[in-house]
Parts: sequence; C-alpha cells; structure tokens
Amino acid sequence: MKMSINRRQISRRSILAGAAALGLTGTLAACGGSDDDSGGSDSGPVKLTYWSWAPNMEKVAAIWNKKNPDITVTVSKQASGGEIVSKLITAKKAGNAPDLIQVEYQSLPTLVSNDVLADITKYAGDTKSQFAEGLWGMVTLGTDALYAIPQDAGPLMFYYREDLFKKHGLSVPKTWTEFAETARAARKAVPDAYLTTFSSNDPGLFAGLAQQAGGKWWTVGSGGKWTVGIDDAATKQVAEFWGGLVQEGVIDNQPMYTPAWNNALNKGTHLAWVSAVWAPGVLVSSAPDTKGKWRMAPLPQWKSGENVTGSWGGSSTGVSTDSKHAEAAAKFATWLNTDPEALAALVKEVAIYPAATKGQSGDVLTTPEFFSNQADFYTTAGQIAATTAAAAWGPNVNTAYTTFQDAFGKASKAKKEAQFDSALATVQAKTFADMKKQGFEVTEA
Repeated sequence: MKMSINRRQISRRSILAGAAALGLTGTLAACGGSDDDSGGSDSGPVKLTYWSWAPNMEKVAAIWNKKNPDITVTVSKQASGGEIVSKLITAKKAGNAPDLIQVEYQSLPTLVSNDVLADITKYAGDTKSQFAEGLWGMVTLGTDALYAIPQDAGPLMFYYREDLFKKHGLSVPKTWTEFAETARAARKAVPDAYLTTFSSNDPGLFAGLAQQAGGKWWTVGSGGKWTVGIDDAATKQVAEFWGGLVQEGVIDNQPMYTPAWNNALNKGTHLAWVSAVWAPGVLVSSAPDTKGKWRMAPLPQWKSGENVTGSWGGSSTGVSTDSKHAEAAAKFATWLNTDPEALAALVKEVAIYPAATKGQSGDVLTTPEFFSNQADFYTTAGQIAATTAAAAWGPNVNTAYTTFQDAFGKASKAKKEAQFDSALATVQAKTFADMKKQGFEVTEA
C-alpha cells in the first residue's frame, strides 16, 4: 500500500519546517531537542494526565492504575474536534500540555507542526505489527517518526435495507458504476425514495471517499515544502460522480443528522447509507423502527476486483513534548491500544471499534442489535478495516472542512455537477491560500 508521504526522504524536521504557521515563531525551525525527545527511563512514582473526550475512559485507565501503581494515569475530560486542538496548542505555548492526548487522525499534522506531539518511536517496540498498514501510516505521517498509537478506526462500509433491496429487486453494488445503476433502479422502483443522499455538512465522509479513490490532499517533501492537492484527479472523480447523481435526481441532496434525514432512514425513503463501522450506534436513535432490517457490505470499488476502503473518524493516543515522563506515557498509550484487556474495556466501556487488529474480533464484539440478521458483522468489518488506505492529512484541515461545507452546500442545493467541480476547486484554492498565509512553504499539485 503506497504511503502518502515518502518515508525515505522526509524527517521530523521537515514536518516542522515552516511552523511559524498556526501562531508559532521561529522556535520550531531551530528545534534542538524535538528530534530526540526527553523523558527517558522513569523511576519512582509517576503521575500522568490524559486529555480525552471519550466517555468512560477513566474506567479503562483504572484498570491500568490498579496494575501499575508506580505510573498513575488521571483522565481529564475534554471537548473533541477543533476545540481540543486549539486548547492543546495554547497549553503547549504555556509549557503545560498534558502527558497524554487523544488525537483525531486528521489533527495529527496540525499538532506536529505546532510541536505538541513527541516522537515516541524508541518506545514503540514491535507495535507496528498490530495495526493495518494504512492506519499505521496515519500516525507516522509517512515518516520514520511515530507521533501516536492508533486507538480506534472508522473504516467505510455500505449499509443497506436488506428487506427493501429484496422487495424491489435491487442489487448490492460492488463497484461505484453498479452503485449508480442501483440508485437509478431504486428511484424507478420507489419514486418517493432515494438510495441515499449526498451530505454537504459531512466533509469527513467525502474525505474518506476521496481517500479510497487514491486522493492525496496534502503531501510534504524532504525540504518541508507542502503540496496541496485537494482537487487531484482522484478527488475530482469522486466529486463529479456524486454531483452527477445529484443532478440526475437519483440521489438526494439533503444533509445528514437532521430530523428529515432521520425520518428518511426510519421510514425507508433512504434505502442505504455509506458510513463507517460506528453506524449501527447511530441507527439505534435515528431509525428505531428498522431494527433487524439492515445489512452491511464492503464499500463499492472504483475498479472491479479492487479491495480498498477509506475511513471516517477515528483517533489515536499521543504523548506531548511537554511530558517529563515520555517513556511511561508511551508505555500506557501502547497498553491502552494493544493489550487484550484494555481493548476489551475500550469496546465495552467506551464503545469504540479498536484500531488494533486483534481487538477487531472476539466475544467482546457482539453483533450490533440492528444487525441481528448478520452474525458475521464484525468478522466482515475486520476484513474491511484491513484494507483501509492511508490518509494524507495536512496542518489546516479545519480550513478545508469549513470551506467544503460552504462550497458544496451551495453546489448540492443547485443540483449541478459543474458546481461540484467548482466547489472542489474552491476548497483547493482557499486551503492553499490559508497555508501560504500561515507561513508554510507550499505549492499546488
């Protein structure tokens, strides 16, 4: 699987190059100790703080604390998304960032560029072997450094109403060409329904679809020069595909996570949903009347015979450069995300789908109640997760996502394929301009 950034050419310093961006001064460019993180061997009692937004994470930490009285971890509940990123950057500037951090994959480049995350390679051992290559690439950024341990994964899948597909003679699509054919057939069979919707308020889903197609939105060279390629050929293919279906009128153009969307799922006027492994939990509240009527299958492929998926969501556990106990912190991060007892607790208490391959099977992963007709749900999910492509995130994901919601919101409302294409160009232009303004050395693909 091809990585998004050349591992042989890029160093940690090239990730940090230009990091006057996002409020930093020239201190990172002269970063003397960042490549060789402090916090060697820890002796005596150690107290660590872990910033996490996940519910019940303190219950998992309690298991560790009971077994490791010399290394105590205290979980500090935080908000997720951009709020925790901003708070971490502020804490780093003040020199008091927490020891451990829950980090969404797309936020890693921003935090690395701001020198928030330590390189924990020397503490990782053979941890790499416990994760799919694509997931591992998200925490290394394609470099020889390691900025976090993968925690949970969000592989994309195709969810569909098995009962309605059988009733209307619809085929489960194996390719995106077949997906379009199924969308047309569904619209013809049930005129008041759609196969699914294009949601302009969910850039993370679109990013995952682009990831599957081979999109590389951000890459960085050995000299620290970034390339922004959000409008690359792979992503254009995705945008034009969905724009074409919206213009044709065979795919809805309404945003997800609204009362109207919930109603469409619950009443069966949306017959399918492209989503991630965590979708069953959403269906419980969004479509309560459809229990036992859904089934999951691999994401359609761009070419027949291919076997690759993208991801939507997921997070990791990193160690901050401010931690005085990096080795102890890395030890906990590794235990949390690879130890069988910890993985079981993450599933049971935190309700996540573990990134570690050995956590993606076993009795603790009971078949979701909405998929009582698919006993092999997690077996299939594990097979799909193993095919996750490496994502190519950059230091200003928030700018790209905000621009996406505005530009694609207008395009989907207009129902014009050409506007989907121009919306993508707008995301590219504004993301590139923002990086340049922030002080990064940057070019366009």
